[in-house]
Amino acid sequence: MAAVPVGKASGVAKSPKAWRAVAAFLLLGALTGCGTRLPASAFSQAAASPANVFIDGVSATQIKVGMIDSITSALGVDAFSGPGYGARAFFDALNATGGVNGRKIVVDQCDDSGSGLGNKQCVHKLIDTDHVFAFAGNSILEYAGAAYVSSQDVPDVGGQPIGQAYDQYPHLYAIYGSDEPRQGTVGWNGRLYGGTEVYEYFKQRLGAHIAAIVAYNQPDSVRFAQYTAAGLRAAGYSVVSEQVDFALPNFAATASDLKARGVQVVFDAIDTSGNGRLCAAIDQVGLSLIAKVTTVQSWDQTVASTYSAAPHCRNVLYATSSDRNYADTKYPEVAAFRAAMQKYFPDRQDKLSMWELEGWASAQWLTDAVASCGASVSRACIEQFMNRPQKYDAHGLILPTDFVVSQPKSTQNGCLNVARWQDSAEGGKGGWVTQVPDMNTNCFTGPVISYAP
Repeated sequence: MAAVPVGKASGVAKSPKAWRAVAAFLLLGALTGCGTRLPASAFSQAAASPANVFIDGVSATQIKVGMIDSITSALGVDAFSGPGYGARAFFDALNATGGVNGRKIVVDQCDDSGSGLGNKQCVHKLIDTDHVFAFAGNSILEYAGAAYVSSQDVPDVGGQPIGQAYDQYPHLYAIYGSDEPRQGTVGWNGRLYGGTEVYEYFKQRLGAHIAAIVAYNQPDSVRFAQYTAAGLRAAGYSVVSEQVDFALPNFAATASDLKARGVQVVFDAIDTSGNGRLCAAIDQVGLSLIAKVTTVQSWDQTVASTYSAAPHCRNVLYATSSDRNYADTKYPEVAAFRAAMQKYFPDRQDKLSMWELEGWASAQWLTDAVASCGASVSRACIEQFMNRPQKYDAHGLILPTDFVVSQPKSTQNGCLNVARWQDSAEGGKGGWVTQVPDMNTNCFTGPVISYAP
Protein backbone atom coordinates (compact mmCIF):
# COMPACT_ATOMS: atom_id res chain seq x y z
CA MET A 1 0.00 0.00 0.00
CA ALA A 2 1.42 3.38 -0.83
CA ALA A 3 0.40 6.68 0.67
CA VAL A 4 1.80 10.02 1.73
CA PRO A 5 2.77 10.77 5.32
CA VAL A 6 1.14 13.76 6.97
CA GLY A 7 2.33 15.74 9.95
CA LYS A 8 1.49 16.94 13.40
CA ALA A 9 0.61 20.59 13.72
CA SER A 10 3.35 20.75 16.34
CA GLY A 11 5.91 20.11 13.64
CA VAL A 12 6.67 16.38 13.95
CA ALA A 13 5.97 14.31 10.84
CA LYS A 14 3.29 11.68 11.35
CA SER A 15 2.34 8.54 9.54
CA PRO A 16 -0.52 8.73 7.03
CA LYS A 17 -4.04 8.71 8.39
CA ALA A 18 -5.84 8.84 5.08
CA TRP A 19 -4.33 5.62 3.67
CA ARG A 20 -6.32 3.53 6.15
CA ALA A 21 -9.45 3.76 4.04
CA VAL A 22 -7.46 2.56 1.04
CA ALA A 23 -6.35 -0.50 3.01
CA ALA A 24 -9.91 -1.19 4.12
CA PHE A 25 -11.40 -1.29 0.64
CA LEU A 26 -8.76 -3.79 -0.49
CA LEU A 27 -10.34 -6.39 1.75
CA LEU A 28 -13.04 -6.69 -0.94
CA GLY A 29 -15.71 -7.67 1.55
CA ALA A 30 -16.15 -8.29 5.25
CA LEU A 31 -13.95 -10.83 6.98
CA THR A 32 -15.69 -13.21 9.35
CA GLY A 33 -12.79 -15.15 10.86
CA CYS A 34 -12.55 -15.14 14.63
CA GLY A 35 -9.46 -14.10 16.54
CA THR A 36 -6.89 -16.83 17.04
CA ARG A 37 -3.59 -17.15 18.84
CA LEU A 38 -0.52 -17.71 16.64
CA PRO A 39 1.00 -21.20 16.91
CA ALA A 40 4.12 -21.74 18.96
CA SER A 41 6.01 -22.37 15.71
CA ALA A 42 5.50 -18.73 14.76
CA PHE A 43 6.43 -17.07 18.05
CA SER A 44 7.94 -18.24 21.32
CA GLN A 45 5.59 -17.99 24.29
CA ALA A 46 6.88 -17.48 27.82
CA ALA A 47 5.04 -19.53 30.42
CA ALA A 48 3.95 -18.01 33.71
CA SER A 49 4.55 -19.99 36.87
CA PRO A 50 1.33 -21.25 38.53
CA ALA A 51 2.57 -19.69 41.75
CA ASN A 52 2.95 -16.31 40.11
CA VAL A 53 0.04 -14.16 41.27
CA PHE A 54 -1.00 -11.47 38.77
CA ILE A 55 -2.91 -8.30 39.62
CA ASP A 56 -3.98 -6.38 36.50
CA GLY A 57 -1.37 -8.31 34.52
CA VAL A 58 1.53 -7.63 36.91
CA SER A 59 3.17 -10.07 39.33
CA ALA A 60 6.34 -9.95 41.35
CA THR A 61 8.36 -11.38 38.48
CA GLN A 62 6.36 -10.88 35.28
CA ILE A 63 4.22 -8.45 33.28
CA LYS A 64 1.65 -9.66 30.76
CA VAL A 65 1.64 -7.62 27.55
CA GLY A 66 -1.11 -8.10 24.98
CA MET A 67 -0.54 -7.81 21.25
CA ILE A 68 -3.13 -7.82 18.47
CA ASP A 69 -2.04 -8.08 14.85
CA SER A 70 -4.23 -8.68 11.78
CA ILE A 71 -1.97 -11.39 10.41
CA THR A 72 -4.27 -13.82 8.60
CA SER A 73 -6.22 -11.08 6.83
CA ALA A 74 -7.24 -11.03 3.17
CA LEU A 75 -4.26 -8.74 2.50
CA GLY A 76 -1.79 -11.55 3.27
CA VAL A 77 0.27 -12.63 6.25
CA ASP A 78 2.95 -9.98 5.71
CA ALA A 79 0.64 -6.96 5.44
CA PHE A 80 0.20 -6.38 9.19
CA SER A 81 2.58 -8.81 10.90
CA GLY A 82 5.69 -6.60 10.92
CA PRO A 83 5.11 -4.65 14.16
CA GLY A 84 4.45 -7.88 16.05
CA TYR A 85 7.76 -9.37 14.99
CA GLY A 86 9.65 -6.22 15.94
CA ALA A 87 7.98 -5.95 19.34
CA ARG A 88 8.53 -9.64 20.07
CA ALA A 89 12.21 -9.34 19.18
CA PHE A 90 12.56 -6.43 21.60
CA PHE A 91 10.86 -8.25 24.47
CA ASP A 92 12.85 -11.45 23.81
CA ALA A 93 16.10 -9.44 23.94
CA LEU A 94 14.89 -7.60 27.05
CA ASN A 95 14.02 -10.84 28.84
CA ALA A 96 17.42 -12.27 27.95
CA THR A 97 19.00 -9.50 30.01
CA GLY A 98 16.65 -9.89 32.98
CA GLY A 99 13.60 -7.89 31.90
CA VAL A 100 12.62 -4.49 33.28
CA ASN A 101 13.25 -3.78 36.97
CA GLY A 102 13.47 -7.52 37.63
CA ARG A 103 10.24 -8.41 35.82
CA LYS A 104 10.16 -10.33 32.56
CA ILE A 105 7.61 -9.65 29.84
CA VAL A 106 5.11 -12.38 28.96
CA VAL A 107 3.68 -11.65 25.51
CA ASP A 108 0.13 -12.78 24.79
CA GLN A 109 -0.45 -12.32 21.05
CA CYS A 110 -3.76 -12.64 19.22
CA ASP A 111 -4.41 -12.68 15.48
CA ASP A 112 -7.80 -11.05 14.78
CA SER A 113 -7.83 -12.17 11.13
CA GLY A 114 -8.37 -8.60 9.99
CA SER A 115 -12.05 -8.53 10.96
CA GLY A 116 -13.99 -6.41 13.41
CA LEU A 117 -15.53 -9.51 14.98
CA GLY A 118 -12.13 -11.14 15.37
CA ASN A 119 -10.74 -7.95 16.88
CA LYS A 120 -13.47 -7.77 19.52
CA GLN A 121 -12.87 -11.42 20.39
CA CYS A 122 -9.14 -10.80 20.78
CA VAL A 123 -9.74 -7.71 22.91
CA HIS A 124 -12.12 -9.49 25.29
CA LYS A 125 -9.92 -12.58 25.52
CA LEU A 126 -6.78 -10.60 26.31
CA ILE A 127 -8.44 -8.20 28.76
CA ASP A 128 -11.23 -10.22 30.38
CA THR A 129 -9.71 -13.72 30.34
CA ASP A 130 -5.94 -13.31 30.14
CA HIS A 131 -5.87 -10.04 32.12
CA VAL A 132 -3.04 -8.35 30.23
CA PHE A 133 -1.50 -5.23 31.75
CA ALA A 134 -1.10 -3.21 28.53
CA PHE A 135 -0.74 -3.55 24.76
CA ALA A 136 2.32 -3.03 22.55
CA GLY A 137 3.08 -3.85 18.93
CA ASN A 138 -0.55 -3.63 17.81
CA SER A 139 -1.14 -3.60 14.05
CA ILE A 140 -4.90 -3.78 13.54
CA LEU A 141 -6.84 -3.39 10.32
CA GLU A 142 -10.25 -2.87 11.98
CA TYR A 143 -9.89 -1.88 15.64
CA ALA A 144 -13.52 -2.61 16.53
CA GLY A 145 -12.63 -3.29 20.16
CA ALA A 146 -10.87 0.04 20.70
CA ALA A 147 -13.71 1.59 22.70
CA TYR A 148 -13.65 -1.35 25.13
CA VAL A 149 -9.86 -1.17 25.52
CA SER A 150 -10.19 2.52 26.39
CA SER A 151 -13.14 1.96 28.73
CA GLN A 152 -11.07 -0.54 30.72
CA ASP A 153 -8.19 1.97 31.04
CA VAL A 154 -5.76 -0.48 29.41
CA PRO A 155 -2.87 1.44 27.82
CA ASP A 156 -2.19 0.64 24.15
CA VAL A 157 1.32 1.95 23.58
CA GLY A 158 2.86 2.60 20.17
CA GLY A 159 0.18 1.00 18.02
CA GLN A 160 -0.03 1.47 14.26
CA PRO A 161 -2.72 4.11 13.47
CA ILE A 162 -4.26 2.15 10.60
CA GLY A 163 -7.86 3.07 11.42
CA GLN A 164 -9.29 6.07 13.28
CA ALA A 165 -9.20 4.59 16.80
CA TYR A 166 -5.90 6.23 17.77
CA ASP A 167 -7.36 9.61 16.76
CA GLN A 168 -10.44 9.02 18.88
CA TYR A 169 -9.87 7.30 22.23
CA PRO A 170 -7.86 8.07 25.37
CA HIS A 171 -5.49 5.33 26.58
CA LEU A 172 -4.59 4.56 22.94
CA TYR A 173 -1.18 5.96 21.99
CA ALA A 174 -0.11 5.75 18.33
CA ILE A 175 3.55 5.22 17.49
CA TYR A 176 3.71 8.71 15.92
CA GLY A 177 2.22 10.65 18.82
CA SER A 178 -0.83 12.89 18.59
CA ASP A 179 -1.87 16.46 19.22
CA GLU A 180 -5.61 15.67 19.11
CA PRO A 181 -8.07 15.63 22.06
CA ARG A 182 -8.92 11.90 21.71
CA GLN A 183 -11.98 12.13 23.93
CA GLY A 184 -14.36 9.93 21.94
CA THR A 185 -14.57 11.90 18.70
CA VAL A 186 -12.14 11.72 15.80
CA GLY A 187 -9.62 14.51 15.49
CA TRP A 188 -10.87 18.07 15.80
CA ASN A 189 -14.66 18.03 15.35
CA GLY A 190 -14.32 15.19 12.88
CA ARG A 191 -11.45 16.78 10.94
CA LEU A 192 -7.84 15.63 10.70
CA TYR A 193 -4.88 17.78 9.74
CA GLY A 194 -1.70 16.97 7.88
CA GLY A 195 1.40 18.86 6.83
CA THR A 196 3.01 19.16 3.42
CA GLU A 197 6.64 18.55 4.36
CA VAL A 198 6.83 15.45 2.16
CA TYR A 199 5.90 17.45 -0.94
CA GLU A 200 8.23 20.26 0.08
CA TYR A 201 11.13 17.80 0.26
CA PHE A 202 10.72 16.61 -3.33
CA LYS A 203 10.22 20.17 -4.55
CA GLN A 204 13.09 21.78 -2.68
CA ARG A 205 15.62 18.94 -2.70
CA LEU A 206 14.93 17.21 -6.02
CA GLY A 207 13.48 20.11 -8.00
CA ALA A 208 10.15 18.45 -8.79
CA HIS A 209 7.25 20.71 -9.76
CA ILE A 210 4.97 18.47 -11.86
CA ALA A 211 3.44 15.65 -9.82
CA ALA A 212 0.89 12.95 -10.50
CA ILE A 213 -1.41 11.09 -8.14
CA VAL A 214 -2.66 7.71 -9.38
CA ALA A 215 -5.80 6.20 -7.83
CA TYR A 216 -8.32 3.44 -8.41
CA ASN A 217 -11.92 4.27 -9.34
CA GLN A 218 -12.99 3.38 -5.81
CA PRO A 219 -14.39 5.98 -3.37
CA ASP A 220 -11.79 5.58 -0.60
CA SER A 221 -8.92 5.58 -3.07
CA VAL A 222 -10.36 8.64 -4.80
CA ARG A 223 -10.78 10.51 -1.50
CA PHE A 224 -7.17 9.90 -0.54
CA ALA A 225 -6.02 10.95 -4.00
CA GLN A 226 -7.98 14.18 -3.67
CA TYR A 227 -6.35 14.88 -0.32
CA THR A 228 -2.91 14.24 -1.81
CA ALA A 229 -3.65 16.46 -4.78
CA ALA A 230 -4.74 19.27 -2.46
CA GLY A 231 -1.50 18.99 -0.51
CA LEU A 232 0.58 19.00 -3.69
CA ARG A 233 -1.20 22.09 -5.01
CA ALA A 234 -0.77 23.84 -1.66
CA ALA A 235 2.97 23.13 -1.96
CA GLY A 236 3.03 24.73 -5.40
CA TYR A 237 2.96 21.72 -7.74
CA SER A 238 1.18 21.36 -11.05
CA VAL A 239 -0.88 18.22 -10.43
CA VAL A 240 -1.92 15.48 -12.85
CA SER A 241 -4.69 13.22 -11.50
CA GLU A 242 -4.94 9.73 -12.98
CA GLN A 243 -7.62 7.14 -12.28
CA VAL A 244 -7.49 3.46 -13.24
CA ASP A 245 -10.16 0.79 -13.08
CA PHE A 246 -9.72 -1.35 -9.97
CA ALA A 247 -10.86 -4.56 -11.65
CA LEU A 248 -9.09 -4.04 -14.98
CA PRO A 249 -6.44 -1.34 -14.58
CA ASN A 250 -4.80 -0.09 -17.78
CA PHE A 251 -1.45 1.00 -16.37
CA ALA A 252 0.06 1.23 -19.85
CA ALA A 253 -2.36 4.00 -20.81
CA THR A 254 -1.73 5.76 -17.49
CA ALA A 255 2.04 5.62 -17.95
CA SER A 256 1.78 6.98 -21.49
CA ASP A 257 -0.30 9.91 -20.29
CA LEU A 258 2.14 10.62 -17.45
CA LYS A 259 4.97 10.76 -19.98
CA ALA A 260 3.03 12.99 -22.36
CA ARG A 261 2.27 15.44 -19.56
CA GLY A 262 5.86 15.70 -18.35
CA VAL A 263 5.29 14.23 -14.87
CA GLN A 264 8.41 14.21 -12.72
CA VAL A 265 7.24 12.57 -9.50
CA VAL A 266 4.43 10.07 -8.89
CA PHE A 267 2.40 9.56 -5.71
CA ASP A 268 -0.44 7.03 -5.51
CA ALA A 269 -3.46 5.63 -3.72
CA ILE A 270 -3.16 2.05 -4.94
CA ASP A 271 -1.96 -1.25 -3.49
CA THR A 272 1.56 -2.70 -3.57
CA SER A 273 0.84 -5.07 -6.45
CA GLY A 274 -0.63 -2.21 -8.46
CA ASN A 275 2.46 -0.12 -7.76
CA GLY A 276 4.69 -2.85 -9.14
CA ARG A 277 2.62 -3.00 -12.32
CA LEU A 278 2.47 0.79 -12.60
CA CYS A 279 6.27 1.02 -12.31
CA ALA A 280 6.67 -1.69 -14.97
CA ALA A 281 4.44 0.32 -17.32
CA ILE A 282 6.42 3.48 -16.56
CA ASP A 283 9.63 1.70 -17.56
CA GLN A 284 8.03 0.32 -20.71
CA VAL A 285 7.03 3.75 -22.01
CA GLY A 286 10.45 5.17 -21.16
CA LEU A 287 9.28 7.74 -18.61
CA SER A 288 12.29 8.96 -16.63
CA LEU A 289 10.97 10.02 -13.23
CA ILE A 290 12.76 12.01 -10.56
CA ALA A 291 10.95 9.94 -7.96
CA LYS A 292 8.24 7.34 -7.45
CA VAL A 293 7.11 7.89 -3.86
CA THR A 294 5.90 5.21 -1.48
CA THR A 295 5.57 5.22 2.32
CA VAL A 296 6.81 3.68 5.53
CA GLN A 297 4.58 0.60 5.23
CA SER A 298 6.13 -0.26 1.84
CA TRP A 299 9.65 0.56 3.03
CA ASP A 300 10.80 -3.05 3.22
CA GLN A 301 13.19 -5.59 1.80
CA THR A 302 10.73 -7.08 -0.73
CA VAL A 303 11.15 -4.25 -3.25
CA ALA A 304 13.46 -6.27 -5.52
CA SER A 305 10.77 -8.90 -6.10
CA THR A 306 7.74 -6.58 -6.07
CA TYR A 307 9.32 -4.30 -8.68
CA SER A 308 11.27 -6.99 -10.52
CA ALA A 309 9.88 -5.90 -13.90
CA ALA A 310 10.74 -2.22 -13.34
CA PRO A 311 14.49 -1.75 -12.80
CA HIS A 312 14.54 1.95 -13.70
CA CYS A 313 11.43 2.92 -11.72
CA ARG A 314 12.58 0.71 -8.83
CA ASN A 315 15.79 2.68 -8.49
CA VAL A 316 13.94 5.99 -8.14
CA LEU A 317 11.63 4.54 -5.50
CA TYR A 318 11.60 6.83 -2.46
CA ALA A 319 9.97 6.33 0.93
CA THR A 320 9.42 8.77 3.77
CA SER A 321 8.92 8.17 7.47
CA SER A 322 9.27 9.43 11.04
CA ASP A 323 11.88 6.77 11.86
CA ARG A 324 15.49 5.83 11.32
CA ASN A 325 16.14 3.66 8.28
CA TYR A 326 16.27 0.01 9.39
CA ALA A 327 19.42 -0.30 7.23
CA ASP A 328 21.30 2.42 9.17
CA THR A 329 23.12 0.22 11.66
CA LYS A 330 25.50 3.07 12.51
CA TYR A 331 22.81 4.02 15.03
CA PRO A 332 23.14 1.75 18.11
CA GLU A 333 19.40 1.18 18.50
CA VAL A 334 19.03 0.18 14.84
CA ALA A 335 21.98 -2.17 15.23
CA ALA A 336 20.33 -3.69 18.32
CA PHE A 337 17.10 -4.18 16.37
CA ARG A 338 18.88 -5.91 13.50
CA ALA A 339 20.84 -8.16 15.84
CA ALA A 340 17.70 -9.22 17.71
CA MET A 341 15.77 -9.88 14.51
CA GLN A 342 18.65 -12.02 13.24
CA LYS A 343 18.74 -13.96 16.52
CA TYR A 344 15.05 -14.48 17.18
CA PHE A 345 13.52 -14.36 13.69
CA PRO A 346 16.29 -15.23 11.21
CA ASP A 347 13.79 -16.20 8.52
CA ARG A 348 12.62 -12.55 8.38
CA GLN A 349 15.86 -11.17 6.92
CA ASP A 350 14.49 -10.92 3.37
CA LYS A 351 11.26 -9.38 4.71
CA LEU A 352 12.68 -6.76 7.06
CA SER A 353 10.60 -3.61 7.17
CA MET A 354 10.18 -0.25 8.81
CA TRP A 355 7.01 -1.52 10.45
CA GLU A 356 9.12 -4.14 12.26
CA LEU A 357 11.39 -1.34 13.46
CA GLU A 358 8.31 0.60 14.63
CA GLY A 359 7.12 -2.50 16.51
CA TRP A 360 10.49 -2.52 18.27
CA ALA A 361 10.03 1.18 19.12
CA SER A 362 6.53 0.43 20.48
CA ALA A 363 7.94 -2.20 22.85
CA GLN A 364 10.74 0.18 23.83
CA TRP A 365 8.19 2.90 24.65
CA LEU A 366 6.14 0.64 26.91
CA THR A 367 9.30 -0.67 28.57
CA ASP A 368 10.53 2.85 29.32
CA ALA A 369 7.12 3.69 30.76
CA VAL A 370 7.24 0.59 32.98
CA ALA A 371 10.79 1.42 34.07
CA SER A 372 9.64 4.87 35.16
CA CYS A 373 7.31 3.23 37.69
CA GLY A 374 10.08 1.52 39.62
CA ALA A 375 8.82 -1.37 41.73
CA SER A 376 5.22 -0.07 41.84
CA VAL A 377 4.06 -0.78 38.28
CA SER A 378 0.55 0.48 37.54
CA ARG A 379 -1.51 1.56 34.57
CA ALA A 380 -1.84 5.02 36.09
CA CYS A 381 1.94 5.30 36.11
CA ILE A 382 2.08 4.28 32.43
CA GLU A 383 -0.53 6.92 31.57
CA GLN A 384 1.46 9.55 33.43
CA PHE A 385 4.57 8.69 31.43
CA MET A 386 2.72 8.69 28.10
CA ASN A 387 1.01 12.04 28.75
CA ARG A 388 4.04 13.89 30.07
CA PRO A 389 5.05 17.09 28.24
CA GLN A 390 8.54 15.81 27.40
CA LYS A 391 8.92 14.50 23.88
CA TYR A 392 9.88 10.87 23.33
CA ASP A 393 12.19 9.48 20.61
CA ALA A 394 12.51 5.75 21.43
CA HIS A 395 16.24 6.17 22.09
CA GLY A 396 16.73 7.99 18.81
CA LEU A 397 14.61 5.69 16.63
CA ILE A 398 11.67 8.03 15.97
CA LEU A 399 11.26 11.77 15.57
CA PRO A 400 10.62 13.31 19.02
CA THR A 401 6.89 13.32 19.68
CA ASP A 402 4.30 13.52 22.46
CA PHE A 403 0.58 13.44 23.20
CA VAL A 404 0.18 17.06 24.26
CA VAL A 405 -3.01 18.52 22.80
CA SER A 406 -2.44 21.58 20.62
CA GLN A 407 -4.76 23.44 18.26
CA PRO A 408 -4.23 22.96 14.51
CA LYS A 409 -2.25 25.69 12.80
CA SER A 410 -2.29 27.00 9.26
CA THR A 411 1.37 26.14 8.73
CA GLN A 412 3.90 23.84 10.36
CA ASN A 413 7.55 22.99 10.28
CA GLY A 414 7.59 19.24 9.78
CA CYS A 415 10.57 16.89 9.76
CA LEU A 416 10.97 13.56 8.00
CA ASN A 417 13.38 10.82 7.06
CA VAL A 418 13.82 9.89 3.39
CA ALA A 419 15.35 6.82 1.77
CA ARG A 420 15.79 5.63 -1.79
CA TRP A 421 15.96 2.05 -3.03
CA GLN A 422 19.21 1.27 -4.82
CA ASP A 423 20.05 -2.08 -6.42
CA SER A 424 23.72 -1.44 -5.73
CA ALA A 425 23.22 -1.29 -1.95
CA GLU A 426 23.77 -4.15 0.50
CA GLY A 427 26.62 -5.60 -1.56
CA GLY A 428 24.54 -5.67 -4.72
CA LYS A 429 21.52 -7.35 -3.12
CA GLY A 430 19.64 -4.05 -3.10
CA GLY A 431 18.47 -1.94 -0.20
CA TRP A 432 17.26 1.38 1.14
CA VAL A 433 19.81 4.19 1.29
CA THR A 434 19.08 7.18 3.52
CA GLN A 435 19.01 10.44 1.55
CA VAL A 436 19.29 12.99 4.36
CA PRO A 437 22.10 13.70 6.85
CA ASP A 438 19.75 13.67 9.85
CA MET A 439 15.97 13.27 9.94
CA ASN A 440 15.79 15.57 12.96
CA THR A 441 17.07 18.50 10.90
CA ASN A 442 15.48 17.56 7.57
CA CYS A 443 12.53 19.91 8.12
CA PHE A 444 10.30 22.00 5.89
CA THR A 445 7.71 24.66 6.57
CA GLY A 446 4.47 24.45 4.62
CA PRO A 447 0.69 24.75 4.82
CA VAL A 448 -1.45 22.36 6.86
CA ILE A 449 -4.25 20.54 5.01
CA SER A 450 -7.58 19.72 6.66
CA TYR A 451 -9.48 16.62 5.60
CA ALA A 452 -12.33 14.37 6.70
CA PRO A 453 -11.32 10.79 7.63
